[in-house]
Amino acid sequence: MITKEEYRKTIDDVIAQGRYKADWASLSGHKTPAWYYEGKFGIFIHWGVYSVPGYGNEWYPRSMYDKNSPEFEHHRRTYGDQKDFGYKDFIPLFTAERFDPDGWISLFREAGARFVMPVCEHHDGFAMYDTAFNRWNAKAMGPRRDVAMELKAACEKQGLTFCASSHRAEHYFFLNMGRTFDSDVNDERYADFYGPAVYRPEFDSSVLHITTADVYATGASEEWLEDWLVRTCELLDKLRPSILYFDWWIHNHSFKPYLKTLCAYYYNRAEEWGKEVTINYKHEAFAPTVATFDVERGALTDISPVPWQTDTAIGKRSWGYRRDNEYKSARQLVCDLIDIVSKNGMLLLNVGPKADGTITEEETAVLKDIGRWMRANGEGIYGTTFWKRFGEGETNNEAGFFKDGDEKGFTAKDFRFTYKNGFLYAFQMRPDGNDAAVLSLQKKTAQDFLIHSVTLLSTGENLAFDRTEEALLIRANGCFRSDMPLCFKIEIG
Repeated sequence: MITKEEYRKTIDDVIAQGRYKADWASLSGHKTPAWYYEGKFGIFIHWGVYSVPGYGNEWYPRSMYDKNSPEFEHHRRTYGDQKDFGYKDFIPLFTAERFDPDGWISLFREAGARFVMPVCEHHDGFAMYDTAFNRWNAKAMGPRRDVAMELKAACEKQGLTFCASSHRAEHYFFLNMGRTFDSDVNDERYADFYGPAVYRPEFDSSVLHITTADVYATGASEEWLEDWLVRTCELLDKLRPSILYFDWWIHNHSFKPYLKTLCAYYYNRAEEWGKEVTINYKHEAFAPTVATFDVERGALTDISPVPWQTDTAIGKRSWGYRRDNEYKSARQLVCDLIDIVSKNGMLLLNVGPKADGTITEEETAVLKDIGRWMRANGEGIYGTTFWKRFGEGETNNEAGFFKDGDEKGFTAKDFRFTYKNGFLYAFQMRPDGNDAAVLSLQKKTAQDFLIHSVTLLSTGENLAFDRTEEALLIRANGCFRSDMPLCFKIEIG
């Protein structure tokens, strides 16, 4: 079995022999994969041991040790004292007896997704893949299956692109509230699972998000960072994902040298594999044009000059399974997808399966509804790029993270635009059954383009239209009474 020290040498050797070096100058200008930019829509999967309690959210393993959280008392009432029944004791209950990777991927494919990204290790430290460096993994215990590898095989069988997410960086402090009282986190027999669980005042739950948002704040130890690098590179070599997604704390100053090394290793390995790859990151973790920027549960207010991504969830209250979760509608998510694509972005949409391996009825229904819309209108999404403006109307996003909970109040006056191969695709975000007036396409006096035809994309029907100095007026038919956005395929020239 290879040691971590030997793996670290392999990392250095690959970089020394490869085209990419561990510096921003070498890594900048890395091209966004064509398959990713063209596919636009992928599925995120938060599934792990935290699905067993199904309470609170995927941060249950931290919150159950925090005396100030509802999860703390819920855990004691339901399972007992944390020193007697700790987070590790959920693992035997995580049996995944109904996990069907082919069924999952078939559903995602039906929804219109082009890539799939399971969380291969969340903050809790339980790996969902077979790894030599973490005995706490799904192949060795719990499901006793290499969940990530099975999903990868199902993706390859059904023509979807496999990607992977690693949240291990945050495990450095994630279980640390268990240090504040007599719990099993302090039992050395489980140190390799719960540890290091570093507790300092700045990592207390009351201020954790302030600390971890600050790039200059306390960082991880060199020992942890070396271990994190090796484990993440092993994940890359085992699963060969086409995207590697990271959560937030990697923007901390202590990670910066290791991010450059990891990125160089990944990009060099990808050239060996013959794959187009990228990394998803938040905040300012990577230099511009090195990787793909991600906005969690949010969006941008205008067109980005470089491709970007939003990750969000069907569930409103948790990324992982929660028994009383609330769910977004297919209409809201389709509107989000259109808005994101019109601004040069991609959407990564999360599901949170139950501990037994089934996807909730609510999420399944939403995915099927999205799929029906995509089969009729996907031409205006897949393979498109942005137009000279993202859209028109008074409704737009609020910039930033965690801004997408409520459905936006789109009206019949709100449109979003995409472009491909001589056709402009105009999406009416909330049709009202009347003629559609696209103000941005009014007749201009000079240097104008012509409009040759307007087609309702979902039916292929040619529509009557008038182009005036005020607007392009598209004459309504019975299909204009729709609860979902309409897409007008407009031939210009």
